Amino acid sequence: MAHDAAATLAAPVLERRRRRNWRRYAGLSIPAAVALVFVVCGAYAGLLAPDDPNFIVLPDRFEPPAFDGGTWDHAFGTDDLGRDILSRILHGAQVSLIVVVTVVPGAAILGTLIGLVSGWRGGLTGNLLMRLTDIQLALPSILFAVFLGSVLGPSLRNVIIILLIWTWSPYARLVRAETISLRERDFVIASRAVGGGGVWIMRKHLFPNLVNVVVVVMTLEVAIVILAEAALSFLGVGVPPGTPSWGAMITEARNYMVQAWWAIWLPGIALMIVSFTGNLMGDWLRDALDPRLRNLR
Repeated sequence: MAHDAAATLAAPVLERRRRRNWRRYAGLSIPAAVALVFVVCGAYAGLLAPDDPNFIVLPDRFEPPAFDGGTWDHAFGTDDLGRDILSRILHGAQVSLIVVVTVVPGAAILGTLIGLVSGWRGGLTGNLLMRLTDIQLALPSILFAVFLGSVLGPSLRNVIIILLIWTWSPYARLVRAETISLRERDFVIASRAVGGGGVWIMRKHLFPNLVNVVVVVMTLEVAIVILAEAALSFLGVGVPPGTPSWGAMITEARNYMVQAWWAIWLPGIALMIVSFTGNLMGDWLRDALDPRLRNLR
């Protein structure tokens, strides 16, 4: 009887918990599905694209998309050179995916190391590293990136280098603040008391407690990196001319946007959807892993 009564009392609590968990994960389902589509399209663009993204067919120029009176041979229409827009969007996703999977982890590693060393060591070393971070944050990001792009020249490798320089500082500042807080905790003080070295403590105690924070910032940075790559390509200092990048496609299409609205709108919509999805997933992960970061941005 007592067991039945306890089960009866616990049932509403369990039901509320199940509903809360369902609402939490239901909000992630659509962004996760969009992110999966983006990754698949980027990884398998060569297989999924119906045509070569740079194949020029001048008689087919400005063909409208299938949903606007065109044919399914070019489902998203063609541009001013008769190139297939769908194929170029898919290969543009590949460029964005390459940039994301190299820049985001690279910036996270660099910024985390700088913030960890600065927060743990303090003193002259910590201050110098933070002044370097402050200088980077004080620079006008887009102007600095355009300057570097003009000096280095347009290439995917140079875009990755520029964005690494552009995006490491938020990790450094946040990790430093967390490290300063953690180094005063009892378990860190105890480790130092028994002779634990700085590198050992950072590896065994500090870094594991920083992983959640770093992962949250990485997720939030995905959209920023995608937009930054598109902005550099739009300004002509990103990927080389002819490379199918969403930003470059928008730049090329602005000259004939009245004639062929789809050539500028469709890559723009793809860019907007992927960036918005990255922000949604970042917000969800931030709330799930570290509610203290809700006011980070």
